[in-house]
Amino acid sequence: MKRLIITLLISTLFISCSDNKKIKENSELEKKINQYSKTELTFDESLLDERQKIVVSKLYEAGKIIDRIFLDQVYSKNEEIEEILLKSKEPSEKIALEYFRINFGPFDRLDHNNPFYEEITKPKGANFYPEDMTKEEFEKFLKDNPEKEAEFTSEFTVIRRENGNLVAIPYTEYYKAQLLEISKLMNEAAEFADNPSLKNYLTTRAKAFLTNDYYESDMAWMDVNDPTIEVIIGPYEVYADELFNYKASFEMFLTLVDPESTEKLKTFANYLTEMEQNLPIPQEHKNFERGSDSPIVVAQEVFSAGDTKAGVQTLAFNLPNDERVRKAKGSKKVMLKNVHQAKFDKLLKPISEIVLNQSQWNFVTFDAFFNHTLMHEMSHGLGPGFIEIDGKKTEVKKELKETYSIMEECKADILGLFNNQFMITKGVYPESFEKEMWVTFLAGVFRSIRFGVNEAHGGGNAIIYNYLLENGAYEFDSKTQKIKVNFDKAYPVLTDLANKVLMIQANGDYNGAKALIEKYAVSSETIKILVEKLNKLPVDITPTFQIEKM
Repeated sequence: MKRLIITLLISTLFISCSDNKKIKENSELEKKINQYSKTELTFDESLLDERQKIVVSKLYEAGKIIDRIFLDQVYSKNEEIEEILLKSKEPSEKIALEYFRINFGPFDRLDHNNPFYEEITKPKGANFYPEDMTKEEFEKFLKDNPEKEAEFTSEFTVIRRENGNLVAIPYTEYYKAQLLEISKLMNEAAEFADNPSLKNYLTTRAKAFLTNDYYESDMAWMDVNDPTIEVIIGPYEVYADELFNYKASFEMFLTLVDPESTEKLKTFANYLTEMEQNLPIPQEHKNFERGSDSPIVVAQEVFSAGDTKAGVQTLAFNLPNDERVRKAKGSKKVMLKNVHQAKFDKLLKPISEIVLNQSQWNFVTFDAFFNHTLMHEMSHGLGPGFIEIDGKKTEVKKELKETYSIMEECKADILGLFNNQFMITKGVYPESFEKEMWVTFLAGVFRSIRFGVNEAHGGGNAIIYNYLLENGAYEFDSKTQKIKVNFDKAYPVLTDLANKVLMIQANGDYNGAKALIEKYAVSSETIKILVEKLNKLPVDITPTFQIEKM
């Protein structure tokens, strides 16, 4: 491989004419690493008995294999680059290795996936498709071979060329060695799982890794009850597939349930049907067919792996994504409380004091931050899912293609605010919570936008920010360069935006989604001004896990 020095790659240590450049480039790469505040995530080991400790240990080993699969999914040459960096004795490449591990590859997730190591461009389809395959070629192939649409658009196949022809290869075949080992570890963990519902999930998921069919085990995960260990492992999110948002990346969340906090949050699940009824769209587009079983769990993150560990850290997750499971049983929301606390302390509070009008600082609270994430995750399960376009039954995510991730994250954040306001009207929250939720979310916009407006969460937040600013719900003071919420306009403007986004989904309106993204998912002038003021703050945390030291 021809290795070319670009923006941040360092020349050899012994070429005297490049010494100044080397020092500067080392410094620049270290600044990028320092965008992530190193944070140890601890958990309460006393919650586990001796058998549960074995379960956790086996799952941790499985998670390390998930990391390796995802590394391959991101970029075809990742293992080759990693080997070069590991063998190098140059200090510069040791620094590059640290950033490579944060990003799961040589592409900077905080800089539009621009490379920081080699002169290469990240393939839009990651390593799910041949790198030379265009979107048009894939679409033409499906048009010419409609009988192959299911396997080619499946979340659980990779596309390759064989004898010049495109073929779909199941994950079970492509990642066979790794999945066999994970399946073995899952079955071994199940032997020590005394909770019958957890044991059932572990064994059915072990089987799924060998069959490429995750439906039964997703249903089993929804049925896990009263666990101490809350784990989910497998291929889920489709963000890495920027061509179509079809292909699922492998990930794992290994957590311990916080029983006291979880009990407090069960109240919210009782309101899901009323939340759907309250959506600001015509009745025929409301979705009452998703299952009403929607448990909410608060947990301590023990370990994360794969897609969820790359770059920006996840605050919570709402799974499974399979609309068949959601229709039958709903979805489960898991809130990662130790991750929330770390981000609030290290990121959100400092951001709020830089970007917000001082008169609204006192409205930034941990409860508002935590509760918005809760409602964001619940709101993923609301609104259109299965839809009908021109007489054809389909899904929102298939119709919106690569725009789906940004639109879905935007929807969840809009409805997070919308439904928290609804909880105030129901008396679940006090009226005093209203200002806290609006202002804390606005501060949080800048935490998300710093990840990049091309990223799903950052792009979704940019849409909300720019739309609310344009319509007077946010007010920017050019003299002080501070932003604040106009409480009188916030709710009606947000309701209007909620209608727009939900109707794009209900109609499977791909062109409408593209137009909204092109207009609002941008770094507008005030975003640039305010984000520039945050340069000295870390952008996110990078975790070290207590379990890695045990």
